[in-house]
Amino acid sequence: MSHDELFTFTPEEAAYLEQGRRAADDFLSPYATRHDQAIHEFPETCDEQTNVVRPAFVRDVDRILNNAFYNRCMDKTQVFPFYRNDDLTRRSFHLQLVSQTARKIGTALRLNVALIEAIALGHDMGHTPFGHGGEYILNDLSREHTGRCFNHNVQSVRLLRTVAGRNLSLQSFNGMLCHCGEKAFLEYRPDPCPDFQSLDAKMERCACVPGASQDLKPSTLEGCVVRICDILAYLGKDRQDALSIGVLTDETYPVSDNILGKTNWEFIRNASANIIKRSMGRDCLAMDEEVFQAIDAIKSLNNETIYHSPEAHETLDRHIKPMMARLYEQFLDDVHAGNEDSYVFRHHIRAWMMKGNDSYAAQDANDIVIDYLASMTDEYFIDLYNVLYPEDVHDPRDLYVPYF
Repeated sequence: MSHDELFTFTPEEAAYLEQGRRAADDFLSPYATRHDQAIHEFPETCDEQTNVVRPAFVRDVDRILNNAFYNRCMDKTQVFPFYRNDDLTRRSFHLQLVSQTARKIGTALRLNVALIEAIALGHDMGHTPFGHGGEYILNDLSREHTGRCFNHNVQSVRLLRTVAGRNLSLQSFNGMLCHCGEKAFLEYRPDPCPDFQSLDAKMERCACVPGASQDLKPSTLEGCVVRICDILAYLGKDRQDALSIGVLTDETYPVSDNILGKTNWEFIRNASANIIKRSMGRDCLAMDEEVFQAIDAIKSLNNETIYHSPEAHETLDRHIKPMMARLYEQFLDDVHAGNEDSYVFRHHIRAWMMKGNDSYAAQDANDIVIDYLASMTDEYFIDLYNVLYPEDVHDPRDLYVPYF
């Protein structure tokens, strides 16, 4: 068979696919984001047949999944970095759980689930090794060296847009930037972001104003769904992780009086149902006051008993903080000196997945170092440190709680 017979749609086949696409668009809510509303920083050159099968936000999903930085999320931990336990949540599972939860709500509300999936799968790609603890350490180093904040949401956009060079839609980038799940709202009403200049202004504010990320609202209802689902995805899962390693017990973490239930699946099911009930046919995302208060109560309880626990911070503060500071200074010197033998060149600036992004080497030296450190997985970070400083080796057996 010829190439065209194998890979090109006949006019009849193309008409069938186009009919399906139009029917899907007609089914969407009037407040949903259509594929033809996608805004790109650089022109897209897709032919009509490609657009039928892979419309704008579907291409965003493909571009997120098919890059090496997404792979690394499977080896970045969420809350408890130093436990040899295959049952604990990794960053990649959190991305998938947010995506699945958000797509269920988005489908019920007749929103664009491809846009939802793109935002959800990319929203935490800028996270550092060692979870939020690693983020706080890198934020301190960034402020010390540049006077600017490091925020994983800003880094997610930077990673895909500047480092990996992916031409994603403005709507996907905006949803990632505005996803912050550390603060809940009773109502999520989209905040317009009409162009990339507006996106840059929001990113700049996050870099200059500590805590600014928490108040951002996405520009689409799809982004709003991901923002609340980021919270729903970790509320019960972080508790489940804490219970599995003995940081908590059912007695030390009582949730029996919370209307959302006691388990992870109950939290997600009940909160999702209420959000769907209160948001159908509306131009915003909403929930009942009782549900909002229940979400906020569980967040506060997690904050007190899990995120501030010694198990989540002790090893980070004692070991990782000085290690990351030493690596930062080393790689900053290497970039300034143009030391091509350094791992910051070999594994980052000149790495295989950076081919075609020749302009990246001209980025500010501090930005390059921060990009490199943030992109590392937990174990790569420790192994790299041990290679560079054999006189100060950190035996993983001293850092990690073993399986047995």
